[in-house]
Amino acid sequence: MLETPSLLVSASSARRRWAALAVLAMVVLLLSVDNTVLALAVPALSQSLAPTAEQILWIGDIYSLSLAGLLVLMGNLADRFGRKRVLLTGATAFGLASVLAAFAPTAEVLILARLLLGVAGATLMPSTLSLIRNIFTDDAERTRAIAIWSMAFGAGGALGPLVGGFLLEHFWWGAVFLINVPIMVIVLAAGALLLPESKDLHPGRFDVPSALLSMLTITPIVFAITHVIGSGFDAVIIGSLVVGVGSGLLFVRRQRRIDNPMLDVELFRSAAFTGAVTANVLTIFAYAGLVFFFSQYLQFALGYSPLEAGLAELPGTLASIVVVALIGVAVRGLGRGRAISLGLALGAAGLGLIAATAESGVYGWLAAGLVAVGLGTGLSMTLAGDAILSAAPPRKAGSVSAITETANELGVVLGIAVLGSLLSATYRATVTVPAALPEQVRAQVVDSFASAMTVLDAGSSAAQAAQEAFIGAIQTTAYIAAALTLAAALLAWVLIPSPRGAAGQRPEQRGDADEVVGS
Repeated sequence: MLETPSLLVSASSARRRWAALAVLAMVVLLLSVDNTVLALAVPALSQSLAPTAEQILWIGDIYSLSLAGLLVLMGNLADRFGRKRVLLTGATAFGLASVLAAFAPTAEVLILARLLLGVAGATLMPSTLSLIRNIFTDDAERTRAIAIWSMAFGAGGALGPLVGGFLLEHFWWGAVFLINVPIMVIVLAAGALLLPESKDLHPGRFDVPSALLSMLTITPIVFAITHVIGSGFDAVIIGSLVVGVGSGLLFVRRQRRIDNPMLDVELFRSAAFTGAVTANVLTIFAYAGLVFFFSQYLQFALGYSPLEAGLAELPGTLASIVVVALIGVAVRGLGRGRAISLGLALGAAGLGLIAATAESGVYGWLAAGLVAVGLGTGLSMTLAGDAILSAAPPRKAGSVSAITETANELGVVLGIAVLGSLLSATYRATVTVPAALPEQVRAQVVDSFASAMTVLDAGSSAAQAAQEAFIGAIQTTAYIAAALTLAAALLAWVLIPSPRGAAGQRPEQRGDADEVVGS
């Protein structure tokens, strides 16, 4: 039977929409891989660049720090100048910064490259969601599109360890960054053809003070967290905290007073909204911290190769994807809030199991812990995102999106910064260094377990003592992460409503749509 011209046009338009989604999903997949792949490369780049413990933390968290600090600003700029334009500009910058990271000759240059990657990444993430909202005008299609977007983000977490392990097994550590370049070339070519341009035709006045205050809130606080282990509460750390907290208070005050706020802080008056955001941040906090230190544990303490470590971490990331199939059952049986609480409690139990079995190193128990963490965080993150949308009125969908993205990245930043700092501080406080070792060697042993393994003979008593201190620090860090996750479970139980019914039911996200202004 011949199709009518209107049906042919509709089918062509539908294919173009889903092809555009494939481009956007590729961007998110790459950003997620970039978040997880670095943890596997830490041992290799530690041998090559000899970074200090604080530099290792900065290499890990500067990417998410700069990304989180700029998300609100970049989302606002994308609304003003065009999401497609900003996304393609960011993709170009991301590719160039990846080349700089791949061939970084020193730890300082690598930190700079990671900073630039974060700045470029901040232009990509908000643009993808904004474009999805404008490409898919049908509510049912948009829901499926966002589900695919979320799945791509989760799949990146699963692929990161595998891709990183394969590349590190066959190439040098810079390959984990260089792999970004061909993907960004594809994004640029396909995005130029498939993505429509869209922007807010009435964005209001751009508020420079709000932009500056948003960055001055996040950056100094995370700086203080990452540096307190090395310098203690000195004047710089205290000053950074004062600047961060003070800027945050000024930012909130200004958002309440101006007509076109960059971030609608009034949403936090809703206990359900605040509970969902907090639960989501703490979920990502625990998971990001686990990914960061667990790869080092597998390679340094258990002697896994990068590829073996990537495969060993796979059960947890796959579980976080597979659990999507159970979400409907969980919501119908428990309600959203209680289902989120159950997921967080399961994640806490997994972290506790990892902590309890880290000393023995029996992989079966470690894998069981990873599966529990993956199932729990996958369930809680997915439903917390839905709860955040449900707790806000439809007209504020844009502000909700900005808050969600910022909270997600802040969870990654704090997970690496806080738990990484705790791991380093615990190791330094417990490691025993033989007095007979030269002073320079003693300093490297105390600095971090990674640097200790570069100067100590494997199997020596000093190396064994350093390994015991490192495993003890892993256990302490995992137990504290478990306690925080359990606290988030209690918070979700109390604050997030739990009406039982169809999964994913929420108010329609209509409101005022932005105008699509061309290809």
